[in-house]
Amino acid sequence: MTTKRILVIDNEQYIQEVTQICLETVAGWQVITASSGFEGLNKAESEQPDAILLDLIMPEMDGLMTFEKLQENPLTSEIPVIFLTARISTSSDCNCDGKITTAIPKPFNPLELANQISEILGWTA
Repeated sequence: MTTKRILVIDNEQYIQEVTQICLETVAGWQVITASSGFEGLNKAESEQPDAILLDLIMPEMDGLMTFEKLQENPLTSEIPVIFLTARISTSSDCNCDGKITTAIPKPFNPLELANQISEILGWTA
């Protein structure tokens, strides 16, 4: 089984660090981080991660605009996106331009995050 690669796009350094530590430690996944939507778009294209965790509320380019740009690019449009946001209180589906994606609420339980992502994406342990 190949190691999963997750791109975390979040302007909060603390969230990047906690997410990276818990996904690398608990699941053994490789985590790539980006601090803005612009940086995330570049890394998604160059790194081709297995999934993207995307914050909704970011300065300059918010998560929805970043998601739209990911969908417009043939090199990134097939990468699954999970929103990681304080805007919702429970895990739910979001209809973004007709494409259903899922959201995990902040604050999240770091020890459960890898299982939540695996369950959402249908990855087996």
